[in-house]
Amino acid sequence: MNAPARGASSRVLLQKLRDVLASREGGQERLDKIVRVIAATMETEVCSIYLRRDARTLELCATEGLNAEAVHRTRMRFGQGLVGRVAETGRPVNTANAPRTQGFRYMPETGEEIYSGFLGVPIQRLGEALGVLVVQNKAERAFSDDDLHGLEVIAMVIAEMTEAGAFTGTAGASVVTPHQGPVFFKGVQGQEGVAEGPVLLHDPHIVIAEPVSDDPEAELARLHVALHKLRGEVDRMLDDDAVEETGEAAEVLQTYAMFARDRSWIARIEQGINEGLAAEVAVEKEQSSIRQRMARMSDPYLRERFHDLDDLSNRLLRLLSGQRSEKGGVPHGAILVARNIGPAELLDYGRRLGGVVLEEGAVSSHAVIVARALAIPLVLQCGRVAREALDGDTILVDGDEGLVHLRPEDSVRTAFREKIAMREEAQQKYAELRDLPASALCGSIVSLHMNAGLMADLPSLTGSGAEGVGLYRTELQFLVRSKVPRRAEQAALYSRILDAGKGKRVVFRTLDIGSDKVLPYMRPADEPNPALGWRAIRLGLDRRGVMRMQLQSLIRGAKGRPLSVMFPMIAQFEEFKAARKMVLDEIERERKLGHVLPSNVEVGAMLETPSLAFAPEAFFELVDFISIGGNDLKQFFFAADRENERVRRRYDTLNVSYLSFIGQIVGRCAEHQTPVSFCGEDAGRPVEAACFAAMGLRALSMRPASIGPVKHLLRQVDLDEIRTVIDYARTSGAQSVRPSVEGFLRERGLI
Repeated sequence: MNAPARGASSRVLLQKLRDVLASREGGQERLDKIVRVIAATMETEVCSIYLRRDARTLELCATEGLNAEAVHRTRMRFGQGLVGRVAETGRPVNTANAPRTQGFRYMPETGEEIYSGFLGVPIQRLGEALGVLVVQNKAERAFSDDDLHGLEVIAMVIAEMTEAGAFTGTAGASVVTPHQGPVFFKGVQGQEGVAEGPVLLHDPHIVIAEPVSDDPEAELARLHVALHKLRGEVDRMLDDDAVEETGEAAEVLQTYAMFARDRSWIARIEQGINEGLAAEVAVEKEQSSIRQRMARMSDPYLRERFHDLDDLSNRLLRLLSGQRSEKGGVPHGAILVARNIGPAELLDYGRRLGGVVLEEGAVSSHAVIVARALAIPLVLQCGRVAREALDGDTILVDGDEGLVHLRPEDSVRTAFREKIAMREEAQQKYAELRDLPASALCGSIVSLHMNAGLMADLPSLTGSGAEGVGLYRTELQFLVRSKVPRRAEQAALYSRILDAGKGKRVVFRTLDIGSDKVLPYMRPADEPNPALGWRAIRLGLDRRGVMRMQLQSLIRGAKGRPLSVMFPMIAQFEEFKAARKMVLDEIERERKLGHVLPSNVEVGAMLETPSLAFAPEAFFELVDFISIGGNDLKQFFFAADRENERVRRRYDTLNVSYLSFIGQIVGRCAEHQTPVSFCGEDAGRPVEAACFAAMGLRALSMRPASIGPVKHLLRQVDLDEIRTVIDYARTSGAQSVRPSVEGFLRERGLI
């Protein structure tokens, strides 16, 4: 007898299961019927369904052949036994003799020791394990490829039903109904602020009520209509005027367009539909396979290409389901929830968002920089939030503490709203200080400036009370583009920035790329430690064409106004001299061309490496100003990667050694009357800002939202008194001055 064609068994199974899937019976009755139908159709003595009861535990929820008493009693961790291995790896296990297979775990209550032939496949959705489907035989039997393929198709349908909550609420079951009830996440602070709003999923999350179709022709027609729309979207991206006809960006989009027409990708989706799956399920089945292959890839280029296919699958699912495909329909105040997101994608959503919650991400990522620029609360590394949430769910985001409440209880929501009200009250108090100086009780005045990186930041210059822009990150313009901005485009942007500054000083930092800031059109260098590698000024001095073009753009964009330029990551005097000479050379070149020159040019350096603090006297005499780059300086001072959550919080900014080092820098600058400021996250924290000011810093640059709280505290303290507290703590042998300073402020009711 000839073996049936591949997929025939899955069609038969789906036909037999269709009535079961469509029935209105309870979850347990459905599960029991499913295992009976599968066992009978595949002629196996055992069929069992294990479903996830929590993030790492499986529970036997239905069986035909094993001891009935084991249902809802047998549990195992991911990785335990053959069933646990399937869930852990997301890959099938097919063995003719299970008891003799490495990793087999005997569960006495099930009675499965008498069964040899074993085939287990993951019940998974988009790469996430929801359970395991198993068939077993007493006789030694290696199941065929057709058996494996058929069982995988059925497992995909069971996954869709599990996601839709079809098997929950049954007697004795511990399986939690998906997407219901409150869920709490403790993540990592990305951007301060609090927000409440409806969930807006960046990736489509489609609950498919009818995963099986009895009309493959209709499903295929739906698929091809959606594919036609998908190709149209991609073609419009290629035709965009912002994309040159040649170059790496164009090649990426051309590859993207090629994938949208890839016959093998489409054929695999069509095969799933021909087997009886709904079009959405067939796409998700192929997408799950793509994500499994991505997880096993070490080659970054191949991973990026497979990521393109994954993104195309998301677009195709949106089109099939009728979900939004454009971001224009974003509800105001929505909370964006995603696995991860790039800076350009986040900018597409813009200020309409109330907050952002990511499953992944690092505190120095581009998305964090954009979120800070837009003043949007952001929490990173929030476990499974993108898989738990559904569009429209209520979500609370506390960027101050790194907390997220999904579908919160009323008591949590009430407390959260009280916190929002308190913040609004405090903001009103800070707004009253907007036009007042940050003058301490001792008479010292601290100049407060804002950090920026987008035109969207500049309206905050007036509203925050900032005296100017202490750091304008020019690389963001490059990070959100698919190609290098032309000289004229750069010059026009820099001119608009100065226009928006309305005469206030704006310090432009030249390109700080490399390390964690890799341009979309620049192939990243293969470096074991990129934070210490070819980045910032090192890259600029080696790629002089890019640096020269930016300097020319800055000079032309000034249009006769004062220009302040600052170079990042200067580690030694020779680097600064070379960079400064480039500025002077370009000014001379522009003069010879007859172009309008800036009325005054300041050339400064960011002190981000400890080595620069020990530069020769000539450096401090030549440089026009210095900005202490606190974020990088802190990680280099303590040898603690600021992207590594295990170590980045281990060392306190108010550590005695670090604060003393800041004092030394301030002292050297004072000797040569070199203006010095402190720029970074810590400048925007009121207690730290007060300590920096007490150490002699008279200029701080921070996020616009931090200026109010910092000014409020500075106007209530005597910096001489705080310096006395700091000095006492330093001489007492304390590791950090924080306890002493905070105790001093708390006694006076200031914090």
